[in-house]
Amino acid sequence: MIKIKNILIVAIASILIYACSSNSPFLPVFDHGAQALKDNDTLVKYLTSHYYDVSIDSIKPIVTGKTALIDDAKLKTQDIVFDNVDYKLYYYLTEQGIPDPVKGNPTVMDSVLTKYQGSQLTTSTVIEVFETQKVATWLTLDAVIKGWSSGFTHFKGGKNITTNGAITYQDTGKGFLFIPSGLGYRNRGNGTIYGNTCLVFRIELLDIVENTDHDNDGLASYLEIVDAVVEPNPTKVDSDGDFIPNYKDADDDNDGTPTIKEDANKDGDPRNDFSDPSNPTLPDYLNPKIK
Repeated sequence: MIKIKNILIVAIASILIYACSSNSPFLPVFDHGAQALKDNDTLVKYLTSHYYDVSIDSIKPIVTGKTALIDDAKLKTQDIVFDNVDYKLYYYLTEQGIPDPVKGNPTVMDSVLTKYQGSQLTTSTVIEVFETQKVATWLTLDAVIKGWSSGFTHFKGGKNITTNGAITYQDTGKGFLFIPSGLGYRNRGNGTIYGNTCLVFRIELLDIVENTDHDNDGLASYLEIVDAVVEPNPTKVDSDGDFIPNYKDADDDNDGTPTIKEDANKDGDPRNDFSDPSNPTLPDYLNPKIK
């Protein structure tokens, strides 16, 4: 009887925990589309009521004679579709960044060395700092919030200078990201970050690792999308259905031959090798019939 009682207690507790989760069928489905519209309204109001003060390199409440961020030519937008919801990401470059040696902008799969400060908009005018990272930190853009993985691609790193073994950076990329909650921590929040809260990040991009290849298969991770029209997000592409996305899978067709060895013409790009006449548009590295 004691064992049965304990089992019942565990079962009831499990049901209660499940019922309280955001994925529970006992709770209404959250309307992320409606929240996206609210968030954009909040961001527009904030951008309308604030300006960038170049003299102190900071965003301040609007005053007479200053240009609001929303009307500032340096403010740009990026339309992003995430989980079938349309979002608008705003970004403001105070300094583009001048990398040396020359490097391009990071991709959504690359690693970045950055310093940043994160704040949340509790209202369209009240901003609350929740994190300040003054120490340069390496982060991979496939493992951060969507607003970061997309936003950082508009910046460049700086000059890498080594003096007596110490590395410093000059002419780094700097600016701000204005992120709707749907591209941040959504309705769940995170720690001291409230759910359904827009985020403002002040960022400095010091350096990047270009063409990151997570699975060392010879193909840069950002290229492992197969068809950019059908699915542009590498984290969601799993050609062989083994629950490992291609960019982390060294054998993308699960045929026992690593992708890096399915480059028949030896040009360093397995995407342009086609050996199956019955399926001439499917590259060998995605074709389990070709090893």
